[in-house]
Amino acid sequence: MTAIKFAWSALGGDAALLPRASTVVREGALQGRLPVRELARACVGACALAAAELGARRSGLPEVPAVRVDDGAVAAAFHSERHLLVDGRAPVSFAPLSRFWRTADGWVRTHANYPHHRTRLLDALGVPDDVAAVEAALAERSALEVEEAVYAAGGLAVALRTPERWAAHEQAVEVAARPLVERARLDSAHARVLAPLDGSPLLPAAGLRILDLTRVLAGPVATRTLALLGADVLRVDPPQLPELPDQHADTGFGKRSTTLDLAADRRTFEELLAAADVVVTGYRPGALDRFGLSPHALAERRPGVVVAQVSAWGAYGPWRERRGFDSLVQVASGIAAVEGSPEQPGALPAQALDHGTGYLLAAAVLRALTEQSYEGGSRCVRLALARTAEWLVNGIGAGAAGQDPYAGPGPWLAETDSSLGRLRYALPPVSFAGGPADWARPPVPWGTDPARWI
Repeated sequence: MTAIKFAWSALGGDAALLPRASTVVREGALQGRLPVRELARACVGACALAAAELGARRSGLPEVPAVRVDDGAVAAAFHSERHLLVDGRAPVSFAPLSRFWRTADGWVRTHANYPHHRTRLLDALGVPDDVAAVEAALAERSALEVEEAVYAAGGLAVALRTPERWAAHEQAVEVAARPLVERARLDSAHARVLAPLDGSPLLPAAGLRILDLTRVLAGPVATRTLALLGADVLRVDPPQLPELPDQHADTGFGKRSTTLDLAADRRTFEELLAAADVVVTGYRPGALDRFGLSPHALAERRPGVVVAQVSAWGAYGPWRERRGFDSLVQVASGIAAVEGSPEQPGALPAQALDHGTGYLLAAAVLRALTEQSYEGGSRCVRLALARTAEWLVNGIGAGAAGQDPYAGPGPWLAETDSSLGRLRYALPPVSFAGGPADWARPPVPWGTDPARWI
């Protein structure tokens, strides 16, 4: 079973549509020891096929438009945060304390890009904000001791594991037992009536309203993709937790951005929810439940809603409440060990768990909308970076060699003016006949827009 066939099946897609997808294979794109290129191609291809399917449904087309996946476009998009330039300035991907560190018995990786995570890391170690001090403190402790101490303090640190050690971990056992895409029907709400589409380009998500309650990086990639396809995407952030500006710019194409205190201004949120078609969340499982944002609670107040959730470790197992990011999942799952050497851990050529899971999440939303138009029912779809990692390590075979070389991202980069400045950015890789080639609007500064629908 090819990777795209597996992904499409996990989404509940009709196998008869797979011949509508074709691929331009480029040797050297997303080169790694693990089949990263195959994973990336499958995630983008499944998303494009889901978009084409919904577009055909809404437009009354006799045939689903042809889908074309180009490894060059995919590779550029999976590096979008690296290709972004703001007035010629390149963003900083990782803060000084977000890196690998030697411990007394191995390696640990920390994540401290956000100020509150940096503070918790330093508090757990009992050291000042100084690289040398952190290095000295970690060198005296075991990797597992550091992992537990930092997580107990609300920070982020993960011990390096081999694939074999991770496979024996209770969390890994729980992850491997779940489907790549978890899909559930929440109720028997009436079938969704989607307005017919007319015009070019074909925008499968036109007229749909999406509440984007996500943060870096998988969730925002999903909602950025849905914005490309015509949805009115309103990203909502708590005012006390500003997003990192460059990351917000990279994933903000096509969207609007607002801030809202869910505890203090429930009325505004409920007004947004009442007219929303999709709610996408990217926080730890259960973290938003106290605000009435569990899938069943949302469906009770907004019958027919699609709820899409993404997390690092999954909504199950002993790590279900832990924070996580792509880089940390790579370390825990054995990817960093495989991609590295005995002397130094490594990493995938891109944050492929984030990007790949993001495109799969967007695809799951699109497929849920298509299914609703036939069958009705509020829907919940759920993905986890750790499950995508398990698929990459254990479920994807190496693909065929490319007939065309990958000569770099140049053909898939573009520039535009924006209120943030002149932007260079990666074009979207989701492509189907008659579909959009670019976003309708550039990103805006964090918190720019009012908390209301267009």
